[in-house]
Amino acid sequence: MKFLELLDQEIRYLKGIGPKRASDLEKLGVRTLEDLLYLIPRRYEDKREIRPLSDLVFGDFNLVKAKVLNIDEITARGNLKILKAPLSDGSRRKVYAVWFNKEYIRKLISIGKEYLFYGKVINKYGEIQIQDPEFEPLEDINELGAGKILPVYPLAGSLTQKVLRSAVSLALEVLAPELSDYVPDEILRRNSFLDLHTALREIHFPSSSDSILKARDRLAFDELFLLQLFLALRVKDRRSDVAPILRIKGDLLKEFWQRLPFSLTNAQKRAWMEISKDLSSGKPMNRLLQGDVGSGKTVIAVAAMLLAVENGYQAALMAPTEVLAEQHFWVLDQYLTPLGVRIGLLTGSLKDRTKKRILDDLSSGEIKVVVGTHALIQEGVAFKDLALVVIDEQHRFGVAQRAALLRKGDSPHVLVMTATPIPRTLSLTIYGDLDISVIDEMPPGRKPVMTYWVTSKKRDRVYEFVRSRVVQGEQAYVICPLIEESDALEAEAAIRLYEELKSTLLREERLGLIHGRMRMEEKELVMRAFKNGNIQVLVATPVIEVGIDVPNATVMVIESADRFGLSQLHQLRGRVGRGEKQSYCVLVADPKTEEARKRLSIIVSTTDGFKIAEEDLKMRGPGELCGVRQHGVTDFKVADVLRDYKLLTIARNEAFSLIERDPDLKSNPLLKLLVKRRFSGAGELISVS
Repeated sequence: MKFLELLDQEIRYLKGIGPKRASDLEKLGVRTLEDLLYLIPRRYEDKREIRPLSDLVFGDFNLVKAKVLNIDEITARGNLKILKAPLSDGSRRKVYAVWFNKEYIRKLISIGKEYLFYGKVINKYGEIQIQDPEFEPLEDINELGAGKILPVYPLAGSLTQKVLRSAVSLALEVLAPELSDYVPDEILRRNSFLDLHTALREIHFPSSSDSILKARDRLAFDELFLLQLFLALRVKDRRSDVAPILRIKGDLLKEFWQRLPFSLTNAQKRAWMEISKDLSSGKPMNRLLQGDVGSGKTVIAVAAMLLAVENGYQAALMAPTEVLAEQHFWVLDQYLTPLGVRIGLLTGSLKDRTKKRILDDLSSGEIKVVVGTHALIQEGVAFKDLALVVIDEQHRFGVAQRAALLRKGDSPHVLVMTATPIPRTLSLTIYGDLDISVIDEMPPGRKPVMTYWVTSKKRDRVYEFVRSRVVQGEQAYVICPLIEESDALEAEAAIRLYEELKSTLLREERLGLIHGRMRMEEKELVMRAFKNGNIQVLVATPVIEVGIDVPNATVMVIESADRFGLSQLHQLRGRVGRGEKQSYCVLVADPKTEEARKRLSIIVSTTDGFKIAEEDLKMRGPGELCGVRQHGVTDFKVADVLRDYKLLTIARNEAFSLIERDPDLKSNPLLKLLVKRRFSGAGELISVS
């Protein structure tokens, strides 16, 4: 279609651009006509009203008409050249136009002549100043844009506002004859949206302040609507697949429930009902199980895996790192082995002989449940009958890795687990085609962890507190600083901290050490000793973030806490507070940036994982939070998933309703092309969550 061809036209072919300006525009992410049209102004200059000097708005940009009475040059400290021109419009108020290091201005201004000036008005040293104003003689007011609202774009290289405004205006002119509105008319009417051409014109060259908001809403809706259409199509396609029917049919699951030393919370029961209903439907489950740290997600995942085993199938759990895979293996082993269910661990570091035995037993069906890393998806890994895939903390995996695991079975059910609570906005975008179960209730008797932030000056007192808790029979974690660049450096830091504490501040206590460079058998011994109480204080790298449950551990000290992200601090804190005793988390940090200080303040102020996730979303953005920005699922140019929740809900309802009426978009061919164009390559991402 001509419309799409024009959108894809390279910007260098637009009149007045050429190779040099095209190169500068590329720095702004503008390569095509479409990119230029969606280069949204970062602000606007309202030049519709000429204000008298007696009625200026301080701290804001003002347009004034005034005569230049004089022009003086002042040399300030550091050889700064200041031009100062007293202005008059007949009122008694003294106002000065001021320019810094722009001596050429003197040649452009004639004393005694009237000009239009536009700039920010401030009160400085008792003087009213218009700082660095643009100006034009009255005969050239069209150059300044008087009487209009003008867009202000981000700039790069030699680009100017004048060049960009001209380019956008020409792009709109070129596109206008071919512009097709791809959103169905009834949706536009129902929601009082502008047509596409009007929205694009008004976002760049608005006729009023109100029209900017209406234009923005239409363009933001378009982005959200295309995403929701894509998700609706994915859901439709998945419903046509056939998956193994997993029903409760023996005593395995019954015995598992009976052996649990605790009762499920109501939230866990609700999640299990939702999951078991999916598994027995004959359609592939694609469900996200989310719950805060310590809420009991693993028990529900184990039940799902046992249901697969009870029906004669296999289940796999994939974790993003060897450390997490090992921790899941230890936990699952305690649940499954007493029930006679054979479990295996498959990671990249296994010795060849051990790996071959696991692979043989997996393909023969002797291993019913396997836990592993990306090693599960390697060539040569074959299952006898894989019916359920559980993916932990899935945002840490690449698309191809997740898809490869699903191909090991015939339309297996998928359960995604995350301890990072998903804000509602993201549950409708990134996770928009997943059914969601939320465990929003903690086991009874648990108290919120009391969290404190102290500077390194109080470090000795922190360890006095650790000793006081250990004396009372409790246990503690000490987390060494995060060093993302190197596991080896992180391990060295942990060893140094361990040796320091052992010889000074905690020399009377029984210390243990665990880090990512240790062999699995060594880590398992240390963890067992800590769980049994033989180790009182465990010094660790952040490897203990997930999967370790020691109810007697009541204190966590996190060294250099400002190096950690919000969600990671929350995950680490979740290792304590798992029993009925009051627990404490102490953050030792001397943050250097305002952002780091804000992170620490947030983690101290709340233990609510959803609030923390919302704050993390505000600080980092959706793509960064969930690791998917590169796939085009969240990199909106106009929409903001936090601000536009109402628009997002409208877009979702309209999209799913449209797919019900027009399942293959046969009546909306341009819309179908735009969905494919926008999300080419992202299909796998969404389908495997």
